[in-house]
Amino acid sequence: MTATEITELRRTIGQLRQCVGALRARYGEAPAVRRLVNDVERLDIDAGELDETPPVPAQPKPVDRANVVVVPDTPYDPALWRDADDEGVGGYQRHQR
Repeated sequence: MTATEITELRRTIGQLRQCVGALRARYGEAPAVRRLVNDVERLDIDAGELDETPPVPAQPKPVDRANVVVVPDTPYDPALWRDADDEGVGGYQRHQR
């Protein structure tokens, strides 16, 4: 997360804490209010840990299947290679009889 995102998260948790405080004043220590208080504390702890965690490296983009070229596994037609030299081999086909 960027510093701006962490700041926004902390601000939002602060607002949530104020709302839960208002609920606590109205409903007291009802089980639901205690759970909300605990949840806000957990969010605050997790935000702190997240702020100290290094970001995950960017993930590779998914493959656009529309642009994938399928190459068949079947052998090529030998006529495609007639009169062609093998690069790096020195054109050995010209010397074979």
